[in-house]
Amino acid sequence: MTDSRKRSRNFGAVVLAAGMGTRMKSRTPKPLHQICGRPMMLLVTDAVRNAGIEDIALVVPPDDKPFRDALDDTAQYATQSEPLGTGHALLQAQYAMRGADNVLALYGDVPLIRASTLAALMQQHIDSDAVVTLITSQVANPKGMGRIVRDDNGSIRAIVEERDVDRETRAISEVNSGFYCFRADWLWDNLANLTPAPNGELLLTDIIHAARAQGLHVASTTPSVSNGESSSSANDPHEMMGVNDRTQLAQAEVAMRRRINDRLMLDGVTMPDAASVYIDYGVSIGQDTTVLPNTHIKGETVIGIGCTIGPSAIIENATIGDDCEILSSVVRDSTLAAGVDVGPFSHIRGGARIGSSVHIGTSAEVKNSRIGRGTKMGHFSYMGDATLGENVNIGAGAITCNFDGKSKHETVIGRNAFIGSDTMLVAPVNIGDGASTGAGAVVTKDVPGNALVVGVPAREL
Repeated sequence: MTDSRKRSRNFGAVVLAAGMGTRMKSRTPKPLHQICGRPMMLLVTDAVRNAGIEDIALVVPPDDKPFRDALDDTAQYATQSEPLGTGHALLQAQYAMRGADNVLALYGDVPLIRASTLAALMQQHIDSDAVVTLITSQVANPKGMGRIVRDDNGSIRAIVEERDVDRETRAISEVNSGFYCFRADWLWDNLANLTPAPNGELLLTDIIHAARAQGLHVASTTPSVSNGESSSSANDPHEMMGVNDRTQLAQAEVAMRRRINDRLMLDGVTMPDAASVYIDYGVSIGQDTTVLPNTHIKGETVIGIGCTIGPSAIIENATIGDDCEILSSVVRDSTLAAGVDVGPFSHIRGGARIGSSVHIGTSAEVKNSRIGRGTKMGHFSYMGDATLGENVNIGAGAITCNFDGKSKHETVIGRNAFIGSDTMLVAPVNIGDGASTGAGAVVTKDVPGNALVVGVPAREL
């Protein structure tokens, strides 16, 4: 092998995801099941990209629409038309990897793999000048996994699958983790020439036999530890775990959630009981924010510094400014400016935009509305399809009647307005700056600025 080949760091990656996944018992392809709000397969491609590889091919089944709908379009797709084994699946990506000198092969159902581990595998592959480099692991219970058989010199001689183990190999605790680096030209020349198994499948593990038969070097590495990771994530026993059924999916979810929470706490977020906090993969939380028990933070949520979230809050696809407090409430698809407090038992949804220093108290709901700075909406109120100015007071039980049975209509409330308790604002309607409504008023017409209206229907005094 030439020195230029040895020094080449031109890597492509192939993610194998064409398996049937029957044990999941689901209409959703196995690699698309989510862990902490992200499809498993995207967790794998995230790790690949973070390891420095941009050239990625996804090997998928013929019905690839669910994959294309769920995944990003930055990867190439290759189709395995028949389930003829892992070696056959990898062979389908040969054209997609035509520009790569080295090929990283991995599976779309091993979602906890870390970028640092992949980077170590790639470095070992370059340093060892091997045609094949793989990750191996020591496990307490190797049942069902391919055993790593070494010769007297410690070199890998074979991978023996569970169905083929004898008494001697059954006792081996070093197993194949299913992550490989190949020298590309050697891989494609030899992969197609593998002898099929009795069931007609080409098995990727048989490539080790081919390398040994040619007297070529097979190298290995073990999961690495990165200086930037916590001890729990760096020594995660689940990192190499494949997800084949719902119980393993739950185990992977717990492990990923622990990894996410550890990272956030190391970055300055407080969690008094991290085991009871559920935070998705795509969430960002600022320093000195406290997340209290039984809180779920989902989607692409961004939370600022110095906030208190929970207990028992649900935040989904929301942007929360600095110094906010959300107590036992739900915030979805909405934006809160700095200094907002919400709850308990309130619901902010549907693209609501809440200005700074707004107070939204007990059992209130805001939907698709803009609430101006300093407004107070104490309790048992509903503002839907409304625009509120600054320093408005919304009395207890006041609501916008925004739906007439066919269409939604808008309510506009000017700054410094006072909306009395149990007021019904029948949209479309405009309340002028500084206007007031009496308790129990039913407002069906526009109210001028600084006017007071009372009664049913409301009339100006």
